[in-house]
Amino acid sequence: MDDQLEAGYRARILDVDRAADRAELERLRADPRVEFLDQRDAQLSGLRSLRPSPGPDLLDEPPKWAYYPWRRAVVAVLGPCGFQALRLDRNRNNITTQEQARLGRLNIGVAGLSVGHVIAHTLAAQGLAGRLRLADFDHLELSNLNRVPATVFDLGINKAHVAARRIAELDPYLPVDVFDAGLTADTVEKFLDGLDIVVEECDSLDMKALLRIGARARRIPVLMATSDRGIVDVERFDEEPERPILHGLLGELDIALLPGMSSRDKIPHMLRHLEAEQLSPRAAASLIEIDRSLSTWPQMASDVVLGASALAEAVRRVGLGEELKSGRCRIDIGGALDQLDEPDMAKPVSAAAEHPPPLTATDPIVTAAMRAPSGGNSQPWHIVADPTRITISIAPQHTSTMDSGFRGSAVALGAALFNVRIAAAAHRMLGPVSLSEDANGSPLCATMRFDGGEDSALAELYEPMLARATNRHHGTSRPLRDETIESLTAAADREGARLHLITDKDQLASAAAILAAADRIRYLTPQLHREMISELRWPGDPDPDTGIDVHTLELDAGDLALLGVLRRPEVMARLAEWDAGGALGDDMRDRVLTSSALAVVTVTGRGLRDYARGGSAVEAVWIQAQREGLSVQPLSPVFLHAQTTSDLREMSPAFAGELHQQQSDFVRLAATRPDESIVLILRFTAAPPASVSSRRSLSRVESPRN
Repeated sequence: MDDQLEAGYRARILDVDRAADRAELERLRADPRVEFLDQRDAQLSGLRSLRPSPGPDLLDEPPKWAYYPWRRAVVAVLGPCGFQALRLDRNRNNITTQEQARLGRLNIGVAGLSVGHVIAHTLAAQGLAGRLRLADFDHLELSNLNRVPATVFDLGINKAHVAARRIAELDPYLPVDVFDAGLTADTVEKFLDGLDIVVEECDSLDMKALLRIGARARRIPVLMATSDRGIVDVERFDEEPERPILHGLLGELDIALLPGMSSRDKIPHMLRHLEAEQLSPRAAASLIEIDRSLSTWPQMASDVVLGASALAEAVRRVGLGEELKSGRCRIDIGGALDQLDEPDMAKPVSAAAEHPPPLTATDPIVTAAMRAPSGGNSQPWHIVADPTRITISIAPQHTSTMDSGFRGSAVALGAALFNVRIAAAAHRMLGPVSLSEDANGSPLCATMRFDGGEDSALAELYEPMLARATNRHHGTSRPLRDETIESLTAAADREGARLHLITDKDQLASAAAILAAADRIRYLTPQLHREMISELRWPGDPDPDTGIDVHTLELDAGDLALLGVLRRPEVMARLAEWDAGGALGDDMRDRVLTSSALAVVTVTGRGLRDYARGGSAVEAVWIQAQREGLSVQPLSPVFLHAQTTSDLREMSPAFAGELHQQQSDFVRLAATRPDESIVLILRFTAAPPASVSSRRSLSRVESPRN
């Protein structure tokens, strides 16, 4: 191609290490009409600020100068690798670095540079091509400036040149070839040679057909966007080389006849191609007015930009081998705006939802059992009460993946049993307790017979037990008094458990790192994420009496909005695919770092009875902590109740190894004995009262009055 012609639309890269380029730079500096722009320091500073930090191969890459003859300007730019790394950094991770490199090898042709101008520029801006080939014979006119993002300085210049110039000013390193005579039967094969994708935006029906016939023969996919109602057209000739062009909408028409047909004769074929019955009313009415009150088909900038966005995504999918089938769709902005609705979180919440009605349990003892904590407020029990006894059974249908071997359910049962004993003592009904395993289809059952027994130490816990609540405020750290530590330790001891307190700042920092990493895995493991999100209760949810009300998370408006992103499984899948998502553990890390202490409750043994005993101890410590003025939040890392590597693999096959290491690190940090099992971790802090209390479901209770 003629060098002088190329100088009209292609930047010339000048390297000071080459003698010829140095001489050219000196000549240009001597020309008072040529402006030099040097922002290398700012560019290099931007490059250094990237995360992860670039290596010396980028930071030490020599800069270049880009000469734009039509601008009479020379601009300093980073070397090609550093330039691309910095310019495209904001694509990540919508497009990963590896994907960007793959897309940067695509050769894409764009035919028709009115609508095609925005498409070509968008492809270049997103780094979706390593080479562009532009074809258009026409010159820019003032009437084009309602949709072509050029300026009055470009009037009279070939449209392909105008687009190539704009792309060169965006990225001087991106090669752009220009067919400024447009496409003909003689040049279409040369245009298609070596292309991976064709974007067709021609006005001529004959050229639309001719280009597709050539692309089909070479198995090149063809993409097209049409303004009205956002038509996006995909023909995957790379996958379907026998596919009829234009989806067969031209019927049995002999394509060879198109060049000899009059414009009027082509109208029915164009209407079939455009599916005239689906045109918007304005476009359809305008069609009738062409050559009368209108000179041509109406097109607007907003429609063109929409089409460019859609085709950029189509190119990304084709280039990365993601699913994109042949066919046509419409992205109808007008239709979408007709369907505006209030977002879910903006809809007013009824007073009943904000202030749930009081529980109506059959008696204080059943109410006390229901007040017990459970993982995700799942209430994994079935309670049967009659005038002589109360039985609490693990309900297997309410288990979860993290409830390995029903150990978490056993902890909840133990906490409920402790509450039953407190309420029975307060009402002088305390009686003997028995536990049985694998009875009546339940892994563990606990029964207390009502008797006239009393226990003043238990009875005085009745009101504090009813006031016990999870407090998820971040809070602030406050040193624990020696008397507080003694009372908490004694509470665990009385229930046959042991309390390990982590108060040292360095140890809390280590615990924060471990628990944050475990939280990340919970987000990134599909089943664990699904169950975690299913625990949350949003305003208007159909089952508000179980699970965790989102307001109890004590999130500010920004974090609550972010939760809408975190609940999406496809987002978590992407993060897992990228081995990313470190920020998913930040909230847990911050909470632990602001803690006064972590209380690790352990029991000797590994059976369900042992975990139930531990659950009673957890409830005892929790109640006592609140009596001491502490706010309490339970922490349940994924590895908490796993006893074997097989348990960890069942929970999270992809992260079992990491979970095993986290579990080992935490056990070592908590200084537990080999024969001990960790029942639960409680986080102590100084914080304001919880905003909302969790509700309880009466559906888990059978009693004479229910």
